[in-house]
Amino acid sequence: MKLLVIGGSGFVSGTLARVARGAGHQVWTLTRGQRPALPGVTALVADRQDPAAVERVLASTQTDWDLAVDCIGFKPADARQDIAVFAPRARQLVFISTDFVYDPTRRQLPQPEEPAHYVTADYGGDKRQCELEFLNSDNSWTILRPCHIYGPGSLLGCLPEHGRDPQLLDTLRSGQPLRLVGGGLFRQQPIHVRDLAMLILSIAGKATTHRQIFNCAGPDIIESREYYRIVAEVLGVELRVTAVSMQEVSPFLCHRIYDLGKLRQAGLTMPATPITAGLQEHTRSLLTQSG
Repeated sequence: MKLLVIGGSGFVSGTLARVARGAGHQVWTLTRGQRPALPGVTALVADRQDPAAVERVLASTQTDWDLAVDCIGFKPADARQDIAVFAPRARQLVFISTDFVYDPTRRQLPQPEEPAHYVTADYGGDKRQCELEFLNSDNSWTILRPCHIYGPGSLLGCLPEHGRDPQLLDTLRSGQPLRLVGGGLFRQQPIHVRDLAMLILSIAGKATTHRQIFNCAGPDIIESREYYRIVAEVLGVELRVTAVSMQEVSPFLCHRIYDLGKLRQAGLTMPATPITAGLQEHTRSLLTQSG
């Protein structure tokens, strides 16, 4: 398979490129060239904010792709670029949206893709506007709405005040309590980044995914404080929590539990990494980095 990754040097995009190369696929990445290219990929360099430059670099490849995946789009203009520039060169285009599109005050448990109530502002609102651009187009596309994504290559932390917290491991090892909104009782389904990458690759060639939106979440539903307890256990320390009152509802501060029936029925590769094993791997990768 020939794969184009729009991005390619970030957390999700970089993992996708590495997993695809490991599976024997041909991979192109489109980045601004600010980080070293991944081994074994064809690196295309252009800033997507410069449409003419993107057009030139794509034309220079004289290539069409089986799958193009936009891992970094978050504004309606990005979706319009996907539709106008990338979709015509790919048999299937995948757009990575987010579960933040769902209104946190009006969710179902578990939440299906539809019916749903959506936010209209901030990051989730922008992603929803991107989705609407695709829904109003005639192209072949697939939209994924992942829950909290974790795994080697990112920081740990799933809930304020310690979401993606670079000091999380030091805080836990020092014996300080974590300040968790609601005491960390919100439930969610984190998805391992490698599982997400394998799911994306399984979209190629499947007619069941054309013009469809899918929830993406891991196999385990846990309280957020359990997420932190697993990390603390790897460190050999006890988790201490101070409950912080919730000042407002946000996409972080609600139960994030999803119906994955549509994903399964489409015949895609289901996320399967157990949360304990995945968080142990993630924590140890950070310990290795820190020496």
